[in-house]
Amino acid sequence: MNREEKRKDLKNRLIDAAEVSIRSAGFEGINARQVTSEAGCALGALYIAFENLDLLIVHVNSRTLNRLSEALVATTLHSENDPLARLQALARVYVDFACENQKLWLALFEHRLPDGEDVPDWHKKEHRTLIQVILPPLRQLRPDFSDEALSLRARTDFAAVHGVVHLSLEGRFVGLPREHLHSEVATLVYSLVAGVRNTT
Repeated sequence: MNREEKRKDLKNRLIDAAEVSIRSAGFEGINARQVTSEAGCALGALYIAFENLDLLIVHVNSRTLNRLSEALVATTLHSENDPLARLQALARVYVDFACENQKLWLALFEHRLPDGEDVPDWHKKEHRTLIQVILPPLRQLRPDFSDEALSLRARTDFAAVHGVVHLSLEGRFVGLPREHLHSEVATLVYSLVAGVRNTT
């Protein structure tokens, strides 16, 4: 391999190892020495491939986000044309993904870069898919909404579903038992759609 291919291979091995670590212990428990050992490289190699451990976590989060986005987009391609049915399907996939990948999912939303460091623009853009998949069914419901109003409502609806899932999987006392999560989120989406339809 040439130098660029070696660097790419190193980055992929580090991301793979960090993903395994986060899936097992959460992003709070990730350890640079353990990750490099699992990746089969020296400790210093981590800082050749990435500026720091936090940016390695960002790359793991990027992989998680892309998997989540692919699952959501695939759902929109195979769901009914009815906007309520499409939003219900998106919510089911979101709940399933969060439950099946809980620690990776939590890392995606809870990891913070140190003060003074900004999230890379490319990673910010990746997050937009979470809102973009909601826009078409909302547009079906309210073709009269401006793009700005539609975007605001999509963000609100996403935040509502995400909040319920997050509180529940974190085991907060106001969270839902996991066995009721799907049905209660479905009820929430039904209420949100009713609100969109009745907004003046």
